[in-house]
Formats: sequence, structure tokens, C-alpha cells
Amino acid sequence: MLQDLCVIMLTAGVTSLLFKLFKQPVVLGYIVAGLFAGPYVCGESWISNISSVDTWGQIGVLFLLFALGLEFSFKKLLQVGSTAIIATATIVIGMMSLGFTAGRLLGWDEMNSIFLGAMLCMSSTTIVFKALEDLGLSNRNFAKICFSILIVEDLFAVLLMVLLSSIAVKQSFEGAEMLGQLAKLVAYIVIWFVVGIAVIPSFLKKFKKHLNDETMTILSVGMCLGMVMLAVSAGFSSALGAFVMGSVLAETVEAERIEKLVKPIKDMFGAIFFVSVGMMINPQTLAQHWLPITIITVIVIVGQIVFASLGTLLSGQSLKVSMQTGFTLVQIGEFAFIIASLGQSLKVTESYLYPIVVAVSVITTFLTPYIIKMSTPAYEFVDSHMSNGVRLFIENYSKNRNSVSMEGNWKKLLKKVSQTLVIYSIILMFVNVTFFKFIFPLMTDTLSEIAPEWAIQLIGLGLLLTFSSPFIYIIATKHRKSQEARSIWSNGGFDKGWLVGLNLTRIIVCVAFVSYGITKIFDFTSAFIVGIAVLLVLSIMLSRRVKKRSSQLEDEFNRNLSAREVLMKGNSAMHQDFMESLQPYDLHIADFTVPAKSDMCGKKLKSLGIRNNTGASIVRIIRGGMKINIPGGNESIYPGDRIVAAGSDEQIDKLQKMMDSVSQEHKDDEGSTVVTLEKFTLREDCKLAGKTIAQSAIREEANCLVLGIEHEARYIMNPDSSVEMKGGDTIIVAGEKKAIRLFVKSMA
Repeated sequence: MLQDLCVIMLTAGVTSLLFKLFKQPVVLGYIVAGLFAGPYVCGESWISNISSVDTWGQIGVLFLLFALGLEFSFKKLLQVGSTAIIATATIVIGMMSLGFTAGRLLGWDEMNSIFLGAMLCMSSTTIVFKALEDLGLSNRNFAKICFSILIVEDLFAVLLMVLLSSIAVKQSFEGAEMLGQLAKLVAYIVIWFVVGIAVIPSFLKKFKKHLNDETMTILSVGMCLGMVMLAVSAGFSSALGAFVMGSVLAETVEAERIEKLVKPIKDMFGAIFFVSVGMMINPQTLAQHWLPITIITVIVIVGQIVFASLGTLLSGQSLKVSMQTGFTLVQIGEFAFIIASLGQSLKVTESYLYPIVVAVSVITTFLTPYIIKMSTPAYEFVDSHMSNGVRLFIENYSKNRNSVSMEGNWKKLLKKVSQTLVIYSIILMFVNVTFFKFIFPLMTDTLSEIAPEWAIQLIGLGLLLTFSSPFIYIIATKHRKSQEARSIWSNGGFDKGWLVGLNLTRIIVCVAFVSYGITKIFDFTSAFIVGIAVLLVLSIMLSRRVKKRSSQLEDEFNRNLSAREVLMKGNSAMHQDFMESLQPYDLHIADFTVPAKSDMCGKKLKSLGIRNNTGASIVRIIRGGMKINIPGGNESIYPGDRIVAAGSDEQIDKLQKMMDSVSQEHKDDEGSTVVTLEKFTLREDCKLAGKTIAQSAIREEANCLVLGIEHEARYIMNPDSSVEMKGGDTIIVAGEKKAIRLFVKSMA
């Protein structure tokens, strides 16, 4: 196993250097390294046990998904808006349909075709980030949309893996069972997300002073692997557990620190995973299946361009932004490999499918930067050949789709109540399952010899209500006195009746949970139980102690959930609502940090003429902890200022070039700006002889600092400014070499 790891790391290191030199994605280098080091090229002399490589690769998948979870954040998912959701839905439906159809036309069976469709609908987060960064396009409006789509795709990929596992085991697609699996999956994610946010941030805060980098790294990896074990024991994949724990930690104030600490581990095991992917490629298989590889490559590129562009356009973005988005998401990557590995491990896909998908990924990844560059010429071609009617329709659709609309009070209230009902109902289910599976049986076994059965049952009911009462209270009463509810009540008429019905529905749900608990504990059913349950729910609703306890739980949860957001709010360039409101006008927000040597430094905005020269508008200057909103013309620019500007892609590019420009006067010779230590000896006739350090004005005129004087073989270090310099003394000064020499020359 040690030999295998040595081969993997050495080949990965060498090929990654070569690919860096040729400015190609390192992921490709890892796959090529695996290809050459694998058993199909070098035989089995290099790798002693291919199964050990597979084990390393599975560990790599865990850390890749853990890192993706750290970058994911469920709150970020809620903030990406409808654009990402609509575009992702269009891409997934379109690409899965294309992939499945292509598989069937190639003569593959249903299971291989399903897996092929799943592999083709996910773009590569790693490759897109890297390509946009290398091309200097990360600040473009379409880049931000691409990132939000990738966030939603990452979540869907995790869900898809669970569904594919279920389909593979059953060897059939059963709608009802799939919905059941999906409901179970959502419940699992909600439970552990809620529990994680309630517990982990408070724990990290309490022990913060003890959590150095080493301890934090070990603790984070331990929590990741712990959630992996919980996911596996619940019947889900290990990858899901790693992703969920990453997303929970992403909501803590330590998220950036954990991400930084885990990055080297993720990079190492990620490299191992991609090398293991390459080792499973048989070059002969690639040669035999060159036609499917070519067909699927074309399907990925054309399909992603069409469906990503269409989905982004349907979400209300402009045609240009939509096409740029479509041309960026033209590759498949890490999730395609993970899904292919899943099919191989479940033995439901043919051996040729894995290398075919890897080959398609390699080709599309290589072509990604060149296809991104083609997006603007392609848009210009389409725009020039488009009729005015179609162009006007698209522009009006975009503006209408993004126009600000006021939600009605009923819509707002139903949205809040439904969220509360779903989340806390899942929590109550978890409480009931945990209680009846672990706590109640243990309590019964412990007390059976010392207490009668009815007493044990009453104690059990009391414990269950103690655990459940805060959540029952929240379901029954939350939002009952909200602004929307008061407004609806004041309308009178039928609205009052519907509002009463909504509140009764919530109480009925609570009664159903309490009735279930009573029935399970006392092991009988009767209409009398419903009456008892109603009384218990009403007593919970009227209890001040339960109200206080539920408020404390909610407050603690909300503090933990919003702690990172509050911390980062000061660093945010602009509010999300403002940035979204610019979308219909082909404008977006970008922020830059002013370089120390920029020609803009020290100048007032009115003298720079930014609007006239670039077309962009400065909407905010962030200077330290101070924010200057809509700065006036007399406001000056200083090094390190964070400039927040609004403009189109072209205008933002012009502003970036203007900010990065450095005139010749700022391009100082390196030797003249480096502080050095210089020595010079005063002659008897030197102008400095007989003067004190203060009288010499050496600090003011040459910007130099006298650090020492050697007088008659004796050193005076850091001399006082009143010390007299005499002929024959050796003066030790610190300063710029050029300035020192000019000053000495002038004093000769």
C-alpha cells in the first residue's frame, strides 16, 4: 500500500508541474499520470494492489465533497435566487434526456443510459473556477451566474447519487419509492443541518481559545468522518455524509479557517482520486470506442451551450449573459467520475462506460478556455442575425422577469408557515424515532423491576413531551401574530375564516404528533386519546415555561446560523438586493483594491474622469472600516481603497485597466527603493565634520537614519541627535542607496 501511494504521489507531482508549465488544468495532469502509471500501460509492476488505489480514491472522494460542502452553504443556496434554480433545472432535464437518448441510440441498456445521462448534466466546478480565473473573467456578471448554477448543481449531484444508488439496487424506477427515498434524504439533511447548527457553532465558540490549527484540523476531519459513519448507517452514501458536514461547518464563523486548514488534505486526496481515475482507463478501450466518445463530446458541448443558455435566458438574464454562461459550462468533471465510480462499484454499468466518460471529460476540459473565448463572437453573430421583433421580445421579457413585485400578505404568510411546518415536523419525527428506538426501550428495561408498567408509561410520556414541547409550541404558534397575519385579520370577511383554518391546521398537526406518542407508549387506540392530545397541545401552547424554552432554542439557533453572515456583512461590497436589481440593465457590481502604485492614488475623483473614460460609476469606497457611499468628486483615492463600481463587462474592464496603470515615474529602479545599510568615512574637510546629527539634516534631506558612529575604534549605536560627528569618524546609515550616495556627494 505504501508503494502504491508513493507511485501515485510521485507521478501526480511530476505531471502537475508539466501541466502547470503548459498552462493546462492540473486535473488533466492527474488523470494522465494515472493513465501512464496504471496497469494498462506499465503493467502491474508499479502498482502492487489496484484495490488499495481504489481505497485511496474513495477517501479522496470524501475530502473532495467535504471541501465542496465547505464552499456550498445552504444559506448561499437561498441567496442565489431563481436564476440558478431555473437554469439548473433546464440543464439537468435537457442533458439527462439527451444522455439517456444517446445511450439508447448507441445500443446501451437502460441502466447504462441512465447513468450516462446523470454524468452529462453536471459541469465541473473545479475547471470553471480555474478557467475563469486564468482568463481574468471572475468579476464578470456571467461568471457570478455560473458560480451560482454550480452551487445548485453540486447539491443536485449529491441527491442524484442517492437516487441512482436506489435505482441500481432495485434495477427499476418506481416513482412512489423514489419519492419516499427523496423524502427520507431531505429529512436526513434537514435533521443533521438543524442539529449541527444548534450544537457545533456553540461548541466551537466555547472552546475557541483551545482550538489551534492542529486541533481544529483534527476536529474538522473527525466530524467529517463521523458524519460519514452516520450517513452510511442511515443507508446513504459516505459522500453525502461528508458533503452535509462540510455544509454545516460552512455556516460557522470558523468556515474560512477550516477551509484553509483542510485544503492541503483535500488537494492531496483529490490528486489521489483523479490519479486513480486515470488508472482505470484502458487505452485499447478508448481506441475501440472512439465513435461514442466523439458523439458524447459533441452532445456535452452543444447540449450545455443550448440548455444552459436557454435556462439562463428563461430566468430573465440578457441574451449576451445567457450565451456567455452556456459557453462556460461545456465540460463534465469530478461528479461525472464519482457517478461513474458509483456505477462500477454497484456493478450496474459496463466496464467501457467509465473510460469513455473520462475521455469526454478530458477533451471538454481541454477545450473549455477556447470555447469561453468564443462566447462573445458567437453572441455578436446571433445578435446581428436576429430580427428586431425577437430582440425586443427578449429585452422586454428580461426586464419584466426581473421587475420588483410585491408579494401579497397571504403568499408571505403561507411561505413562512409552510417552512416552519416542514422543518419542525421533521425535527419532531426525529425526536419520536430516537425516543422510541433508544430511550424508551432502555428506560423500560431499567425500570421494569422497580416500577409498575403504568408508572413507566407515564414517565415515558412526560419525557417525550419534554423533548417535543418546544417544537410543538413553535409549530402551533409561530407567525400567529406576525405583521402579515395581523394585516390579513384586519381585512375581515373570508380572510379571517381562512386564517383561523390555517391556525387550526397547525394545531391538528401537533395533535397528530402527540396522539402518535400516546398510542406508541400505551399501546392502544381510542378516540379518548385524541381528546387527551388536544388538551396536552393546548396546555403546551399556554405554558410560559415552554414558550421561554422554545424562544431560547430559536434565538440560539438563529444566532449560530447568522453569526458568519453578521461577521462578513462589513466586508460585503453591496447588498444582494441592489446587485440583483441591476440585472435587467446589463449592469453588475464589481469591486477592486487600489494597487499601491496605481496612477489613481492621491487624485480626486473629479480629476480622474472615471465616468467619461470608462463609462463605469463608483458607488462606494471602502476604506478600512469606513464606507463612503456615492462618493463626490472631491473624494480622493488612496492605496488599499476598495472601489465598488457598477457597469457593464466592457466598462468594468476599462476601469480595471485604468486602476492597474502605473506611470514611468512610479516604476522606480529596484535599487533606489530598497533600504540598505551603508558606511562612509568623514574627511576632515567634509561639511558634516563638526556638526551634530540634528544639524546635518541627514534625515530630512536624504531620508536616511544614522544607526551608529565609529569613533576611535569605539562604536556608538543609535546615537542621540546631539552627538557631534568628527573628521575620521565612520558613519553607519540606513536608507535608499541612491539617496545616501547623492547626499554624501553633496557634503564632500
